[in-house]
Amino acid sequence: MTASPDLLAMLSVLDSGARTRDDILTGPAFPTPHGRSFGGQVLGQAIAAAGTTVPEDRIIHSMHGYFLRPGDSEDRMTFEVDRLHDGRSFSTRRVQAYQSGQVLMSMISSYQEQDEGLEHQETADLGAVPDPESLPSVWETYGHLASPGGGGRASWVLNRPFDFRYVESDIILDVAEPSNRQRVWLRSRDTFETTPLLHAAALAFASDYLLLEPVLRRHGVPWATPGMRGASLDHAMWFHRPFRVDEWLLYELESPTAQGGRGLAHGRFYDRDGALVASVSQETTIRLPEHE
Repeated sequence: MTASPDLLAMLSVLDSGARTRDDILTGPAFPTPHGRSFGGQVLGQAIAAAGTTVPEDRIIHSMHGYFLRPGDSEDRMTFEVDRLHDGRSFSTRRVQAYQSGQVLMSMISSYQEQDEGLEHQETADLGAVPDPESLPSVWETYGHLASPGGGGRASWVLNRPFDFRYVESDIILDVAEPSNRQRVWLRSRDTFETTPLLHAAALAFASDYLLLEPVLRRHGVPWATPGMRGASLDHAMWFHRPFRVDEWLLYELESPTAQGGRGLAHGRFYDRDGALVASVSQETTIRLPEHE
């Protein structure tokens, strides 16, 4: 097994030195086999960039982003943060991600001071779910596909900064169990000692890897389908309760609909006590050769 990319480094953003009404920061590249920027990393970096302008006692509770153009995975991303509002309890930020002077992604996120109020949740029944330790890692399943130099398309699956353990079978090479639902245990491959904000940024990063899968699974389409292309259109996420990305989280996904070359997916994250810690929704465009 090769070393996973440094998750904290991939989420880091640096002050570019430009100070106007907006805050300008930049984030490192994350090369991909297809050459396009990975949306999850852009989201994570945008959350990190916005967080640099928010009081430390305010925690992110939601974000909504739109992907406007594909980016180049070999180039750094520039993030422009606009401080839209700072109220008594909430702060709101807009972040635009740029490359070559063009906006690639636009996100609004909201942050809140810790507060008390009504509380309820739908908990997960983990008694019927296999423990992550009993499930194979992608390295145990696909490690034989690794190239000697660590490159190639297999590296995109094998060398992710997160460990994904499928409760149902994966859909990388084929779809053994067509369904519009799936469950996956995940955690970062390395200990992630950092702030709650960056744990949220990391979870947004991880969430984007799998949101297309319940759409593809429903139609029996594996990732390895020749000519299949998918791209995120938008991404919304809500953070409910404290969590750590270096501890196992159960990611439950479902797709209620697909139409017009677009598929919608929802996801929920539960910790090992069954508490609902975050929710996510995304619409994706999917292109198959027979539909072009």
